[in-house]
Amino acid sequence: MKMKFFNLELKSIALLSMSLFFFLTSCQDYLEEQPSTLIDSDYIFTTEDGLKSGVVSLYKFNRDRYDNGTEDFMGAVLMSSRSDLAFSRTGYTGLMGRYQRGVSPVDQGANFVSSLFWKHYYNLANKATAIINAAEVVQGVDAATKNQILAEAKFFRAEAYFYLYRMFNNIYITTETITVDNAFNVINDKSSKEEIFALLNSDLSFAVEHLKWNDTFGRVTKGTAKHVKAKVAMWQGDWEEAKNQAISLIEEGPHSLVPTTADVFAGDRNNSEALFVIQSKDDLLGGGGNTMMNANYVTQYFQIPGIESNVEQGGRGFSRVLPNLYLLNLLAEDPNDTRDDNTYFRLKYYYTSGDKVGQEITIYKPITDLDNPSPTYQSYYQRLHPSCIKFAQEDDNPNSYLNRSNIMVYRLAETYLIAAEAIMRSSGDPLPYINAVRTRAGAAPLESVDQQAILDERARELAFEGHRWFTLKRMGQEVINSQITKYAGDGEYFPVNLGDKDPRENWQPHYINFPIAQIDLDLLGSSYPQNDGY
Repeated sequence: MKMKFFNLELKSIALLSMSLFFFLTSCQDYLEEQPSTLIDSDYIFTTEDGLKSGVVSLYKFNRDRYDNGTEDFMGAVLMSSRSDLAFSRTGYTGLMGRYQRGVSPVDQGANFVSSLFWKHYYNLANKATAIINAAEVVQGVDAATKNQILAEAKFFRAEAYFYLYRMFNNIYITTETITVDNAFNVINDKSSKEEIFALLNSDLSFAVEHLKWNDTFGRVTKGTAKHVKAKVAMWQGDWEEAKNQAISLIEEGPHSLVPTTADVFAGDRNNSEALFVIQSKDDLLGGGGNTMMNANYVTQYFQIPGIESNVEQGGRGFSRVLPNLYLLNLLAEDPNDTRDDNTYFRLKYYYTSGDKVGQEITIYKPITDLDNPSPTYQSYYQRLHPSCIKFAQEDDNPNSYLNRSNIMVYRLAETYLIAAEAIMRSSGDPLPYINAVRTRAGAAPLESVDQQAILDERARELAFEGHRWFTLKRMGQEVINSQITKYAGDGEYFPVNLGDKDPRENWQPHYINFPIAQIDLDLLGSSYPQNDGY
């Protein structure tokens, strides 16, 4: 008999002990929860403190994708590697980003995606659902507390299903708590788009209504829920709803753009622009694990004699996923744009020791003339190429690939760009919203807005934050086909990745949906549909 694909973990938990189901994740001031001992399922699902602890555990489960070390922490960077803004130089992430792996239900890349995304987000959705259903019937908990518990759990359920839908399209949703009794039920068909969005909007509407504007740093708030609800509306083509949610967040909430681009990723990301930050704190029980997220994005400049690893120049990296010429040219269009000036990206590197301290390093050259290619271009890409430094944190260890740093997931700059696009596609003036982002960056204001202007501004502002792939897919098959086949990778300027390593050549239109791994299909009913083209 086949079993629900997302019930594998639950079955073993139920048979062994539900005490591990939400074993606690935090202490002291981390999300302001205290750990407990001897926790069992009755405590979790029938008491106020247990339900609160269960909610805190959702933050840990949500963070697991970033903490997972599979193939140099591929789960943290995969979505950025598959875009029109990056070239994926090497490693298994490079194979994925170049569409050499993760393109068949039976290849190893699909198996990695199964673990890092499919199973991960179903795990999160199932745990959130169990809390929701328990909280709705629990006795002795006041209404305000119960609504707070429900609102956070419903946000995470919506977040999980929304991510799954955007990656895989053919997904199944449920509001049923999984138990030993129903764990062997077979799922034979995907949920309809209408069913999926009905649940997303219901969960997020509840979260918007009952979450507070301000809460402990790291917790989701009314602003987080409004932001995601606006994103969901964009996927539905409900431009009025997207506009209303975005403008409400901008005008009614306590959030504001920080004054300069240098402030956005400074410190621990606890600033007025942050809408949701995944916390990883040193020397704290439940404070997360070390990851190589930043290292994936930073070049190996430290291998050059006369320069040591330092956080200011990006920390210690290994050049997996780097900004391509298309993105760098977008950033360079306005000479006053500060987003390419050691804020979001590091373009130049400087000696830190020896008799050349402070001088720019120029020993390797990129290809600028295709008729006379640089003989050192490969070393340039490996050691001197511009890097994304959004994920380097001031207290990182510059001598280690592994660091524990906070991760900005959602921020208000994207809300402004959502408002601009939604207004452009409905009614009103989008210019104040897109120009607010540009003005903060020192770039000249735009005089008109169209779809390409939105795409370009999202690239400059949000590159490598995990949104680009979904933006291209949301805008449709023609847009994603055009952007990937024109711009992905660096083409002739990085000839080592031409031929079967060129993402522009490898792209196929059906890659707009990730394949459902065969190992997951085997746990579903025989009629459950694979995505088209696989």
